[in-house]
Amino acid sequence: MVNTAVNIGCIPLKNPVIAASGTFGYGLEFSPLLDLNELGGIVVKGLSLKPFPGNPPPRIMETTGGMLNSIGLQNIGVNSFIKEKLPLLRNYDVAIFVNIFGHTIEEYVRIARRLSEAEGIAGLEVNISCPNIKKGGMSFGKEPKQAGLLTKRIRKATSLPLMIKLTPQASDIADVAKRVEGEGADSISLVNTFLGMAIDVDTATPLLSTITGGLSGPAIKPIALRMVWEVAQKVSIPVVGLGGIASYRDALEFMIAGAQAVQVGTANFINPTMCREIIHGIKEYLKAKHIDDIKQLIGSLNLSGHETTSD
Repeated sequence: MVNTAVNIGCIPLKNPVIAASGTFGYGLEFSPLLDLNELGGIVVKGLSLKPFPGNPPPRIMETTGGMLNSIGLQNIGVNSFIKEKLPLLRNYDVAIFVNIFGHTIEEYVRIARRLSEAEGIAGLEVNISCPNIKKGGMSFGKEPKQAGLLTKRIRKATSLPLMIKLTPQASDIADVAKRVEGEGADSISLVNTFLGMAIDVDTATPLLSTITGGLSGPAIKPIALRMVWEVAQKVSIPVVGLGGIASYRDALEFMIAGAQAVQVGTANFINPTMCREIIHGIKEYLKAKHIDDIKQLIGSLNLSGHETTSD
């Protein structure tokens, strides 16, 4: 037997594999395809104060090594989630993280307060990193001071554990991580999608209705991995890594770099059972390596004989 259990602050997970927000619906949609009880956690689709229609189509397209999306955080709103989805999610033995976003700090605060009144939520993932809405979201995460202010306000509004989801568009993502840690974040997840675009050369028009969208998938993994490694060295709170994870070996890379857990996103569109396969792959890896506890891998990167460079 091997121990795959990890803790994200005060939140225990049976294993380090979490389904990422925006790629797993509200979790229930995947229940006919795999046993949700096998997962370490689920981050539900981002919630706003009121139902939000998202962006007009076309808003998703495949790219080399990944995909571009401009869904724009379409969702049913926090009240409908609490009434319709959360009671069903409580039937599963899996940590439920609720991703939240707002156009203003006050909206974030009101959502956090509303969710604090509900039962069955392990923690909040605060999205300060979405590139697909015209205001709010990523604008809060680009700069340490604003990210810290938002975190401070939400921290005062709720006792639920806070995971702050960072944007790779920040000028110094480690500085943002340090600031939100100082203002009460319990953990950090990174990275969200990178801003990208695609053009139809026959019509000379953008392929997304919003011109730009978020790039995700294997193409971003090396950059996401580097950012997770940098942030994990700067903060003392748990780091959850994501960005292009599509195999158990990808997940292990992030953990060796310092992540306590990982989130699997775009790969769920390709293979709806990917999270389960990664969990099983990690277990087999630990057995083969005679490692009895996955915690032994976290932050175990061996840099002897290597030099870091900014080139």
